[in-house]
Amino acid sequence: MSVPFLLTPAQMRRIRPHVPLSHGIPRVDDRRVLSGIIFVIRGGLRWRDAPPG
Repeated sequence: MSVPFLLTPAQMRRIRPHVPLSHGIPRVDDRRVLSGIIFVIRGGLRWRDAPPG
């Protein structure tokens, strides 16, 4: 399934200084997580309505 919204690399560069560092726990793809959060906020959706990731 394609992702309907993803942050661009330029947007991620601007956000990167505000993303916390990993402390020994393997990280998931920050771009996908933040894109999912923004997708839900912009769409006024509940988390269970968001596309599977």
